[in-house]
Amino acid sequence: MLTKDEKAAALLYKKSMTAPKLVASGSGKVAQRIKAAAKENNIPIIENSALAEELVKLDVNVQIPPDLYQAIAKVLVYLYKIDQNI
Repeated sequence: MLTKDEKAAALLYKKSMTAPKLVASGSGKVAQRIKAAAKENNIPIIENSALAEELVKLDVNVQIPPDLYQAIAKVLVYLYKIDQNI
């Protein structure tokens, strides 16, 4: 996730997990590094400033709280569609 003021967050989700986990977040140069790492590894970047703002408030290496499930679910559905070429 990226915002116009360079905030970014990276999520990890596997089917075996009960909820996605925040694995990186930050602003400024940290956000730029997160974005560069995503590009280098062919990981899609989704711009959602409201969600990124919420994610950067969280501690890293924790599961996403239930109040963000709906927003994260939309991201996962979008990524699934990209992966399936729908």
